[in-house]
Amino acid sequence: MTPPFTPMSPAAHSAAHSAPHPARPLTPGQSAGRPRRIRLRTACAGVVALGAILLTGCSAAVPMQPAADAVNPACADIIVRLPTTVADQPERETNAQATGAWGDPAAVLLTCGVAVPGPTTLPCVSINGIDWIEDDSDKPRYRYTTYGRDPATEVYIDSELVSGSTTLVDLASAIANVPATTQCVGADDVTLPGNTP
Repeated sequence: MTPPFTPMSPAAHSAAHSAPHPARPLTPGQSAGRPRRIRLRTACAGVVALGAILLTGCSAAVPMQPAADAVNPACADIIVRLPTTVADQPERETNAQATGAWGDPAAVLLTCGVAVPGPTTLPCVSINGIDWIEDDSDKPRYRYTTYGRDPATEVYIDSELVSGSTTLVDLASAIANVPATTQCVGADDVTLPGNTP
């Protein structure tokens, strides 16, 4: 006959109690222990990673190209005086010298140091003492280039997002740091050679 239980040696008893127990299903209200902590840590790490991605997305610089004359000291005079908001759009960081951007998505882009325009048949508008050549060939995006100022500044405006006139008014005080050397003239201001008797 086999005894109901066999006595164990102290070494066998110690080994039996240190061996891992088989997994048992949890009953309601019972703690999961270590696996729960791992899930919590994983969830926290995921939240931190998501937050970092979102913050990185919000702070991305607007990709732009510097103009040929971007190193002109007069461009620096403009850039350091640019407003923090233009047409109620917040300023954005750019990745190029002598540039500025506002809005998310960018609705206004400014580049100082572009080629100084010569006489043109494009319309010229004067807003707050600044003459701008208006190019509407890419409607609803307009390009305005200062006229009579060296270096010249170019502003791209998405008219579906912001008002062009409000944008140019908001930028006028910064642009005025480059003095005007000439101004726009209209057909009425030009004396054309005519037949003289």
